[in-house]
Amino acid sequence: MSRTRLDRVLASAGIVKLALQQIEDELTGEVGAQELAQILRELHHEEHRQDGVFGSLAQLLTAAGQAAERLEPDRDGEMSCPLHEAAALITENAGLQTYYATRALDPQGETG
Repeated sequence: MSRTRLDRVLASAGIVKLALQQIEDELTGEVGAQELAQILRELHHEEHRQDGVFGSLAQLLTAAGQAAERLEPDRDGEMSCPLHEAAALITENAGLQTYYATRALDPQGETG
């Protein structure tokens, strides 16, 4: 990775961390169950998973897995498989658990 690319990636990761910190800061005040559920729904985005934070992270890991596949033509997925599995786990496990949490906080919110 060129230094310029690495610098851009590090800067972008810093922006993501700041954005997540801002969301966390919003949760330190008074927050109701419905509002918290809505915030969590934005992270998960059940109807369009690729639009949520978890979906975006899964897409990033999938892209990294595809890049690894190009680097490892003779290694039988040694580098790429864990990245693809991580992407699936984020969408399936973290996303699903977040969905369950939003349903527990605001069962009616899915239809409203």
